[in-house]
Amino acid sequence: MIVMLRRVLPALVMGTLALTGCAAPTRSADSRVHVVAAFYPLAYAAQQVGGDRVTVETLTKPGGEPHDLELLPRQILDIQDAALVVHLSHFQPAVDAALAAHAAERSLDVAEAADLLTLTEEHDHGAGHGDAHEAGDGHDHGAVDPHFWLDPTRLAAVAEAIADRLAQADPAGATAYRANAAAFTAQLTTLDAEVETGLATCTNRDLVTGHSAFGYFAERYGFTQEPISGLSPDLEPRASDLAHVVEFVREHDVRTIYAETIASPLITQTLARETGARIAVLDTVEGISDESAAADYPGVMRANLATLRLGQDCP
Repeated sequence: MIVMLRRVLPALVMGTLALTGCAAPTRSADSRVHVVAAFYPLAYAAQQVGGDRVTVETLTKPGGEPHDLELLPRQILDIQDAALVVHLSHFQPAVDAALAAHAAERSLDVAEAADLLTLTEEHDHGAGHGDAHEAGDGHDHGAVDPHFWLDPTRLAAVAEAIADRLAQADPAGATAYRANAAAFTAQLTTLDAEVETGLATCTNRDLVTGHSAFGYFAERYGFTQEPISGLSPDLEPRASDLAHVVEFVREHDVRTIYAETIASPLITQTLARETGARIAVLDTVEGISDESAAADYPGVMRANLATLRLGQDCP
């Protein structure tokens, strides 16, 4: 009964709001532009671009798993009240449904700006590498990889798109938004160069990860991603998949495998016991919390860099 209420209540609220026909305000109580972002990297980009002209609310709680987000009634109200909602289509079904009902004309889907990658059956281990697996093996054949923000250059492109939409919502701030986006892009360019330089000397270019979250990172910095499971961190691999990764670790002399901050470490622990590899932890930067290695996106990316330099033998 409780589960049923959790599913039905948001729908009832959405239907009630649709009947009210209320116009969405474009500014918060202190006259700043009200922006809602679906999850952390989008919220961070929106805040950097919007600066002191915007307030940014994030639908996914700190440390939460964006894939599994279920909206609360108050969050549906936030979406209805927002001047702009920044999201990634087909990543969070609850957000897609709420936007279709209440904010289709006031939403920005960043998928086009991010230039998303598709994991094909022949290349389902990210970054265009890896052996083919038989259909239905637990990997996401043909699925779109949402984790674009782990490539800073793609996040910069998204920031430019956010600046354009904020300028439409708040023409008086257009110059400020575009200047902020340029400054943010410069920061991301510096970060990108730092990561590239820091990983250039790594003697092992194979990343064995808990799930397929680091394809963009691997493509950008010249690694091969070999994930244990598919795009969803909750998807358990089949025995044949785990056996494949065990063989990969041994054949490629992989000494470190990577668990992730928002996913269960049990599978990586099993693989480590089987192969003798050590475990390190990478952050997918989907939901920074007080337990994260740093307070913001650049800081966590640099923490990942330090972890990888040790794990990938980078002199």
